[in-house]
Amino acid sequence: MPTVRLESCPEFTAGDGCRLREILHPDRADLALRYSLAHATVAPGQTTALHQLTTSEVYYILEGQGRMSVDGVRSDVGPGDTVYIPPNARQSITNTGTDSRTFLCIVDPAWRVEDETILAQDRQQGEGAA
Repeated sequence: MPTVRLESCPEFTAGDGCRLREILHPDRADLALRYSLAHATVAPGQTTALHQLTTSEVYYILEGQGRMSVDGVRSDVGPGDTVYIPPNARQSITNTGTDSRTFLCIVDPAWRVEDETILAQDRQQGEGAA
């Protein structure tokens, strides 16, 4: 039974500015997966860069308060909330709290750098800004 500990996954900064740990990815493990699973963190007061993927995504919020923007529609989201992001949707997430915002991110088919486009580098002024 394959088991992955979060602490064993290297952390890196994604193109949208959030901190990621890729937990499962079919290109990095001998697993029959179509999707990838990552643990993401957005620091207090930060908004990810406005971006879009050619694939679908699902965010499951673990900790922290914030606002999600998908194609200009904004919604406050917190722990226990799940957000579906359709392919090619313009998206960003803002941490409006004082603690780190963490969430799981499922990308189907699995995330690839060439499937993502960063639309706005100014993470404080993106569509999801508070």
